[in-house]
Amino acid sequence: MVTLRSELAYAQLSQNNANQSYQLNNPISVPYLKKNLQKAQPRLVLNQATEKRLREKLQTDPLIQHIYQAIKYNAASVLALDLITVDIPDNPRSQQNQLGISRDFLYRINMLGMVYFVEKNPDILQRLNEEVIAACNFPTWNPKHFLDVGEMSLAIALALDWTAGKLPKSTISLAKKSLIEKGIMPSWPENGETPRWVNGTNNWNQVCNAGMIAASIAIAEENPELAAKTIKRSIEGMNHALAAYAPDGAYPEGATYWGYGTMFSAVTAAMLESAFGTDFGIGDYPGFKESANFGLLTTAPSKLLYNYADSPDVPELYTDFTLSWFASKTGDRNYLNTKRFMQTPDEIGKISRLAGAGLVWTAQFEEKESGLVQSAWKGEGANPIVIFTGQGENKEGYYFGGKGGRGSISHGNMDAGSFIFELNGVRWVIDPGNQSYGVLSRAGFDLWNRCQECDRWKLLTKNNFGHSTISVDNKRHIVDGLATLVDFKGGEKPEATFDLTPTFAGQLKSAARKFIKDSPRSIVIEDQIETNDATKLITWQLMTQADIKLVDGGAVLTQDGKTLKLENLSHPDFNLSIVSLDPAPLQLDKQIENLKRIELRIPSWVLEENKGEIKVRLSGE
Repeated sequence: MVTLRSELAYAQLSQNNANQSYQLNNPISVPYLKKNLQKAQPRLVLNQATEKRLREKLQTDPLIQHIYQAIKYNAASVLALDLITVDIPDNPRSQQNQLGISRDFLYRINMLGMVYFVEKNPDILQRLNEEVIAACNFPTWNPKHFLDVGEMSLAIALALDWTAGKLPKSTISLAKKSLIEKGIMPSWPENGETPRWVNGTNNWNQVCNAGMIAASIAIAEENPELAAKTIKRSIEGMNHALAAYAPDGAYPEGATYWGYGTMFSAVTAAMLESAFGTDFGIGDYPGFKESANFGLLTTAPSKLLYNYADSPDVPELYTDFTLSWFASKTGDRNYLNTKRFMQTPDEIGKISRLAGAGLVWTAQFEEKESGLVQSAWKGEGANPIVIFTGQGENKEGYYFGGKGGRGSISHGNMDAGSFIFELNGVRWVIDPGNQSYGVLSRAGFDLWNRCQECDRWKLLTKNNFGHSTISVDNKRHIVDGLATLVDFKGGEKPEATFDLTPTFAGQLKSAARKFIKDSPRSIVIEDQIETNDATKLITWQLMTQADIKLVDGGAVLTQDGKTLKLENLSHPDFNLSIVSLDPAPLQLDKQIENLKRIELRIPSWVLEENKGEIKVRLSGE
């Protein structure tokens, strides 16, 4: 019998992780800055040592040559674009548009800046000059949505640094003035309050602090006091975001935000190393390097992501270079997406907006012993998950991901106990994933508040009725109820158990969900339930886009010419039901073609002495 960890005990564990003794080294002061900051440019990601290695690899390494050609291809496309112009209205609904502008500018600078750095083409320098002037003449970088400022500040700082004084003096002066007035100073409000992102635990911390550190290094000679206090605050603040990777590297906000947040922590580490000779401990933060396995394993054999936590199912462009930073630090070739990088530029297409920086650290890679990618992996922490991958004959086609967590976490959903399942190239059990923030915002929908009765949970993508979990009495999950991973076994037949009791506080006395990979082509889902006096109905749910035929004791799913059997092992006499969700219940819901929810509805009176088991097996050909 598994001993279930109480929510209180786990909350204490999580708090201990957040307050762990490991802290980034933070000696930053004005004297330290003046003594230790490298004087010569470039000094952001690039410096004399990384440049030497990059230029050597550009002559000898086909991988680096291919990446650079892809950057040149993208730089040529930038030259064909108009300059960015913007007049930002004082309207919260414009925020997503401005963030897109900042990201586009960071992309342009990485493409043009790296090509200029390598080739010193005066035409590229001229276009960089025009881009910087245009961005610096924006009336504001939109500090109300500070992600916009973070990405813009990083871009301007890199443009100054990689051109190493070759821009016109008037442009350099304008850029540094803008970094101070539109970048750094808005991060120091006149009321003296510290912005929430500084010490936040999510991707905002990583992105915004990266921008502030880059901007501060760029203006350090002009205003060392402002630079020193800003860098010191950012390094201190980053502890809070990095603590979220403990203990195993599972990023609480899911795969897409892992790629985003971790990319900016990687570029911060690279900038600090190049400018000061040390990353002050970022790379050694507990769980951080281990998160490369999370980044690698959350992409399934189908190349789709395990898309929980507001994540799309298609990987973002920046993921490859996030992983290649870990390759450069570990010497593990598993983290290099060689197959993609070795494609032709037109096959690669548009590349990461931090590809210029990524090229530099990918060029630092020296292969050491590469470990085996784990076929059964767990990540604990605030939003725990497990992943089982294939072995033997189904190595390329088997993929299972299951999770705990709670709705109230950043980008969280009421999806504790949910799972996805792929076999033979087909995603049989799906997560509905994310939906457009912009569409919801323009409709006036309150997406971001997370109280039990808040609007967020009306959406099928956010509530438990859109996920492959269980529901009780047709009620929502408890938004703050933290489902924890309480047991995990690896090997050829891995198992994982989540305590779902807090998820159903007041609805059930206890609940635990076990996932068992009992063969190379199947998964067993086993729920141990104990009801309370108020419990009336337990509904087992599975989300799929497959065609479904109900049969005695279960169902047969068909998709892409392949089949999957669903066996109702515990209650074979109870019929399954199918709920069509195409169209979805609400106009604002994400519309997913052919979406269905398979339900197994178990009335509480069936359970003897209020206890029972629901057991289902999914198996393929």
